Amino acid sequence: MSATTGKGLVIPDLAGKIILITGASTGIGAALASAFAGQGARIGLHYHASAAAAASLADTISAAGGEAFLVRGDVADSREVARIVDETANHFGGLDGLINNAGLMLGRVAYSAITDAHYEAVMNLNARSVIVACRCAIPWLKRNGGFIINTSSIAARNGAGGGAGLYGSAKAFVSNVTRGMAKELIADRIRVNAVAPGFIATPFHERYSTPAQVEAAVQTIPMGRVGTAEDCVGAYLFLASAALSGFIIGQVVEVNGGQLMP
Repeated sequence: MSATTGKGLVIPDLAGKIILITGASTGIGAALASAFAGQGARIGLHYHASAAAAASLADTISAAGGEAFLVRGDVADSREVARIVDETANHFGGLDGLINNAGLMLGRVAYSAITDAHYEAVMNLNARSVIVACRCAIPWLKRNGGFIINTSSIAARNGAGGGAGLYGSAKAFVSNVTRGMAKELIADRIRVNAVAPGFIATPFHERYSTPAQVEAAVQTIPMGRVGTAEDCVGAYLFLASAALSGFIIGQVVEVNGGQLMP
């Protein structure tokens, strides 16, 4: 098996860890759930709309000898976020890691056409949800130390385009929150970092990007292809492991095939 999937690669200090992954039913989140379960971690598998995909993934994890707890909710709603975190932690009896992966563009809208309702929807889902999930997880994580990994985006650095500017701005918020939280939470032995995927072939781009936009993106990637969800897994495994990245905090790891080299 490829090491990038987390299978066939043993990271001893991840076994038994309790990890909540938001937006884990499809795309990068699903690849992460599978990979961390493959390391022996116990997974809080959050989903919202994709119930069938989440149930299928949980069954696959279980069939392979892993453990996944399904928890549904809308992370754009702060009360729902609190419930998602608490249900997961109470089910397992604790929490060792939080991966804030849930997020969507919610449509390509030019800045000149952004309404208050669109602004609030995008920012609540992609930005405020991260703050709230972390706030709710901190009391659990500080018990034994732990980690938070936020999913940012290449759009946080390049400003995005084609109506994705607000989404990119929300992700820039996430990147900076990662740095600020890293400074605050290390006193509680909670390491905070982020991963910023580039153009990754997931349902996200199936929904929001045309074939022409995909081809245009490929032309800007030195590796000559769009990424896959599995291409992103290794960065998260690395940042989750104190044995591998225990002296790394406040970093945003870029995974983009060379499309952006900051």
